[in-house]
Amino acid sequence: MFALGQSSAECRQTPGGREYNGTVHVTVSGRQCQSWSVSTPHEPNSAYTDDKFPDMSRAAANNYCRNPDESWTEGVWCYTTDPSKRWETCDVPLCGKSAASFTSQRVV
Repeated sequence: MFALGQSSAECRQTPGGREYNGTVHVTVSGRQCQSWSVSTPHEPNSAYTDDKFPDMSRAAANNYCRNPDESWTEGVWCYTTDPSKRWETCDVPLCGKSAASFTSQRVV
């Protein structure tokens, strides 16, 4: 069940959010997300192949927050367009919950 005014595209069904296919494209600090199919300013991890995205391709994932990492369980994230910040999480709440920022560290 979704919180009032929340569609399935605006929230994630699971803690890791691997199924999330909404259109949030800014991080918790307001940085713009880099497109998953480009390599500047950050080269995406080569393990994040098309089949790791709910959109079925990196190009279709555009610059939306996603979680193509099977081991990451802290929600959706993206590479940023800020050359000084490689990646950051996005405020996409669990369905039925309010948005929460994640500050966990990880290697991507």
